[in-house]
Amino acid sequence: MHKLKKTIALVGNPNVGKSTLFNRLTGMHQHTGNWSGKTVSLARGCFSTETVLYELVDLPGTYSLIPHSAEEEVTRDFLCMEQYDMVIVVCDATCLERNLLLTLQVTSVCPHVLLCVNLMDEAEKKGIHIHLKHLEKQLGIPVVGTAARKRNGLKELTKHLRQTSCTAPENAGSKSLNKSVEFSEDDTLLFSELATELSLEVISYKNSDYQKKDRVLDSIFTGKHTAYPVMLLLLALIFWLTIVGANYPSSLLSTFFHWGENKLYGLFSTLQAPSWLISLLVTGVYRVLTWIVSVMLPPMAIFFPLFTLLEDIGYLPRIAYNLDCPLKKCSACGKQALTMTMGFGCNAVGVTGCRIIASPRERLIAILTNSFVPCNGRFPTLITLITLFFIGSKTGLTGSLCAALALTGFILLSVLMTFAASKFLSATILRGQRSFFSLELPPYRRPKLGNILIRSVLDRTVFVLGRAVTVAVPAGIVIWAMANIPAGSGTLLSFTAETLDPFARVMGLDGVILLAFILGMPANEIVLPIILMAYSATGSLTEIDNLKYFKELLTDNGWTVRTALCTCLFSLMHWPCATTLLTVQKETGSLKWTLLSFFLPTVCGILACALVNIILS
Repeated sequence: MHKLKKTIALVGNPNVGKSTLFNRLTGMHQHTGNWSGKTVSLARGCFSTETVLYELVDLPGTYSLIPHSAEEEVTRDFLCMEQYDMVIVVCDATCLERNLLLTLQVTSVCPHVLLCVNLMDEAEKKGIHIHLKHLEKQLGIPVVGTAARKRNGLKELTKHLRQTSCTAPENAGSKSLNKSVEFSEDDTLLFSELATELSLEVISYKNSDYQKKDRVLDSIFTGKHTAYPVMLLLLALIFWLTIVGANYPSSLLSTFFHWGENKLYGLFSTLQAPSWLISLLVTGVYRVLTWIVSVMLPPMAIFFPLFTLLEDIGYLPRIAYNLDCPLKKCSACGKQALTMTMGFGCNAVGVTGCRIIASPRERLIAILTNSFVPCNGRFPTLITLITLFFIGSKTGLTGSLCAALALTGFILLSVLMTFAASKFLSATILRGQRSFFSLELPPYRRPKLGNILIRSVLDRTVFVLGRAVTVAVPAGIVIWAMANIPAGSGTLLSFTAETLDPFARVMGLDGVILLAFILGMPANEIVLPIILMAYSATGSLTEIDNLKYFKELLTDNGWTVRTALCTCLFSLMHWPCATTLLTVQKETGSLKWTLLSFFLPTVCGILACALVNIILS
């Protein structure tokens, strides 16, 4: 039997469980695509009943139909310009009054609306009771209470959808097609007054002090004297977990890829391929590609879930709140704190995350300065050099803790440099008034582990890894060619290193180190392996499996503590990787801003290294 098709728009404030409801209804059968002309994505998924096939469109979270960001503009435009049959407005039962403003706006422009009051389980725990029938009567639309995470209320929700499908004509929402939504200040004030009146009528509290627990936690996480120490401790803990946790899976992947390399070498030998071609494909392309994956994947697979965990429990908005004051002094946006935090995992993800900043000027500042924050691709270089030259003989738990603390110190420096660069941009080429934004501090919630894994793996890890792999293949060809093509008395690699050496010495480096950073542009993970390859003249990347031997090799080639410090500083401040540059170009659509994102951290890194070199000489 041919099923009737209905399109439903899913709308709601941020942090109301809208995506959880979407996933529960669609069973994760979804795809994403960008709104025409914008970089904001829409998630679409399908589910069906006996007679109807529903397409559910998960619109970006918005507080109002008066847009203040690209995401909110997409939601407004979809409701005004697209054809749909119904709108489901998702509200948070624990803070219904604030959510009702959007509900009233949507009901004023959309003919068929269903209100889903989600998180009813959390409201019950806090002693909040919502009289749904009375709310339904006052609004004149169906109202359903749900706890989407536990699947409570979903049957009643689909029942209302079936009833609406039988009565509503197809594309009922198209009556608002191509109509603009204009709300005056008086209209917004009237909606706010109605929302307050409704909430007073339909909400009752068993305990008026139900937010006491959240206030106690906020006194710690956002307190005047505790906010910054807690942030630093959490950052150190995340880095320690990433460092310790990534070692074993990285070793397993390396062993597996080494086995695959032997098999691939044997296959090409059996096919009697030329030796130079085998070397190019196996020790060049394959080895660089697998090195990037084995070194890059485990830290990302740990860091991104931890980052998403902080997001899920409600801590990340507190970071933006804490850092809003110093960013305000830089004429930047407090939301930049969130994009900086995302940059610790991957700068490309951090740049993409800048979409949450409404002001074009402040969004550019966040994009151009994001690479000052080191991604996990730079962690191997920083951690190895910290271990070899700054920690000494400390091993085991003590050594890993010291490494995490030292790494946190470098991270703190990178944050300060981000502030300084933001201030410089806002005082020169990106002058302008700082915008104001509404920042919601959501209630602390129990994390949803399934969603954390899905979002961190699919939305972040796979995205970054995919882009890194695309640049790894040409990088492998270039590195192999430079290490094997003769030039002068050596190879093209050694010749180029000698050419760069005089300039590199000014920075406290040498030509090999500087060339390694240049060749490591596709992925920062291969900087140290390139240094090892150049010093040992092996002609291909070699695994660093003996730190004692590696330190001896470095010291034999003139490395000192000063060299290690300058290398760490340049690792913090140099050009973004190729993946990040491609993302900057995509997000800004401008070659000018892409080039500036390249030169800004690079110039800062050169000056910082030269200054340290002069001071320590």
